[in-house]
Amino acid sequence: MMLEKILNISVDCVVFGYDITSKSLNLLLIKRYLESNNEVLVDDYVLTGYHVYTHETLDDTATRVLKELTGLTNQYKKQFKAFGNPDRLMRPKDIIWIENEAFHLRTTTIAYYFLLKTEDVDLTNNTNGAAWFPVNDLPELGFDHKQIIQEAYEDLKEKCLSEPIIFKLLPDKFTINDVQDLYESILGIEIDNRNFRRKLINKKYIIALDEKQVGVSKKPAQLYMFSKDIYDKMFQKNYLISI
Repeated sequence: MMLEKILNISVDCVVFGYDITSKSLNLLLIKRYLESNNEVLVDDYVLTGYHVYTHETLDDTATRVLKELTGLTNQYKKQFKAFGNPDRLMRPKDIIWIENEAFHLRTTTIAYYFLLKTEDVDLTNNTNGAAWFPVNDLPELGFDHKQIIQEAYEDLKEKCLSEPIIFKLLPDKFTINDVQDLYESILGIEIDNRNFRRKLINKKYIIALDEKQVGVSKKPAQLYMFSKDIYDKMFQKNYLISI
């Protein structure tokens, strides 16, 4: 099948990854580099993204882009906003890049964010110059990707307080401290340990396992798991009218 791009519609993917060892919330970015006659014209980082093909839905494009970058599918993804300002791609470096790549100066992008574990991504043979950066220590960014990242991050902060999406960033078995570290990393705040532990253990969808940590130097902590089934049953919407 001949793949035909829609030249003025793209999808950009904000890929958040949590590193449980360094307790760091990271962002996966790709290198944007262009030189001509030994002169460097563009040298920065951007989000991974691509044009939408005519036969694809927006979700299809986002899934394809993530798979090409990481090899992963079935990750949590959320479409959160469209960015279509007339001047979003008009900085000098962006214009040079766009002319070289031959795409439309007035491109509207639909932004998604994905949640995954950094350890699930193997970047050794990556051809895009992809690298993880701590979310609060990002390199120079191209296009309007700084704004897209900021808005994705704000949405993530909000969502993680009302939906159980943080468990997409943790191993299947985790400690209470792991959950607290992750919340602190996302929200950039310190949380009272005793209060947090009590609240979390009381949630029916957090299941205590008959297992403890292995390979740790200190006293091994109890392991838990998140039950999506129990969560869904507790929070399913009931539209039946009682008569």
